[in-house]
Amino acid sequence: MRDAVLSGLSDHGYPGLTIEYVAEHSGVHKTTLYRRWGGLEGLVADALDLAGEDTWTPPDTGSLEGDLRALAREVVDAFGDRAEAAAPTAFVAAAFQSPRAADALRAFYAERLTRCEAVVARAVARGEAAADTDAGALVRAVSAPLMLRLFITREPIDTALADQSAAAVLAATRAGAFARR
Repeated sequence: MRDAVLSGLSDHGYPGLTIEYVAEHSGVHKTTLYRRWGGLEGLVADALDLAGEDTWTPPDTGSLEGDLRALAREVVDAFGDRAEAAAPTAFVAAAFQSPRAADALRAFYAERLTRCEAVVARAVARGEAAADTDAGALVRAVSAPLMLRLFITREPIDTALADQSAAAVLAATRAGAFARR
């Protein structure tokens, strides 16, 4: 079922995804889909919930600079190629149209941010960041310029922009900009 939802989002986006498409591509009768998931919102939210059960771990390059650069470049890798970006972009679009999808997307990224706390903990242990550094704020700041271009201004992103974002966050970290308030 999840694969059918992802495929439908990739092929048609959230507005074009239908219960009929998911039923046809999953082999599950549409009445079962409605009964179990209540409709498209439930299917998309469930697919996002399952996406959070992956084995992704944040990078560990040996330095905060390298870890930030790697995190930013992962955003470029995930969203820079139109074919690769279709499903994650559709999830973001769905979040603007569906409260359940928005909740699921928020939970997905909250889990990712929690996993990224290790990046900051290692940086603190190496003396690259202050002990009071807000890991969530720091990690959000790395991807924020990339997400702005992707979803607001619809500009292209590349590794140069990823590296620039990482460098800016590194400088801000060194200046204490991400201290917990």
